[in-house]
Amino acid sequence: MAQQRSMNEDDPLDDFTARQIALDGIEKKVYVMGQGPAVIVMTEMPGISPHVARFARWVRDAGFTVYMPSLFGRDGAVPGAEEGIAVFKRACVSAEFRAFAANESSPVTQWLRALARFAHAECGGPGVGAIGMCFTGNFALSMMLEPAMLAPVVCQPSLPMDKPEATNMSPDELASVRERLEREDLTVMAYRFEGDRHCRAQRFAAFSQALGERFIARVLPDSAASTNTPPFFAQVVASPHSVVTAHLIDEAGQPTVAARDEILAFFARRLRSSSSGKA
Repeated sequence: MAQQRSMNEDDPLDDFTARQIALDGIEKKVYVMGQGPAVIVMTEMPGISPHVARFARWVRDAGFTVYMPSLFGRDGAVPGAEEGIAVFKRACVSAEFRAFAANESSPVTQWLRALARFAHAECGGPGVGAIGMCFTGNFALSMMLEPAMLAPVVCQPSLPMDKPEATNMSPDELASVRERLEREDLTVMAYRFEGDRHCRAQRFAAFSQALGERFIARVLPDSAASTNTPPFFAQVVASPHSVVTAHLIDEAGQPTVAARDEILAFFARRLRSSSSGKA
């Protein structure tokens, strides 16, 4: 099991192997650890924090190979308010992320689909799982256009920033994903806090309308969110938001721990047998 590390100190990520992986002519640093089927852990804003790394270690401990790409921010850093705002602003204007696009996915999802193919080739098994959070929340769903992707988890999807009822995916993409979910008897797990200001009920309603019963939504009460959070979450996010990272309460019986365990069980069910079965 992972050793206990402080969530209030920068994480050196020294138990991961930092690899430079070039796909489709684009090279990114990817932190890799573990054995077993591949699960891609996509960081929330403003980067790979100690909380995100802790979640990746839980995935590793559950028997998977974690691929955690560095997409923005300072890897391993405790999310400070000013630094976090600067990272957020850069990502919003980056060509890789269409932070305000209501009906098209972010270009970085193409690279992430290639990473899913790459990870599946390296690790084998029935396929690959992925979890996106916050800024990357719906990326796991866009990645379902890659056949290797079998287990998508969508946590507090926050794009587009200015349209709470939009999905950051084109209608054609959503229709293709729904067709695949139904054809292969697959499902999407999705999580948010009830009072999240950045991922509101309208977004889950839009996904439910597009994907039907294949979109399995879990809405946690605000009272389940930790109030002991890094400055970026306390001062900038300023609402219950990060279900399995900054707002998770790591105690038995907590709803956020139950959500984490459900996600790990979902990965196991999808990725450890050749028949998908229904969640």
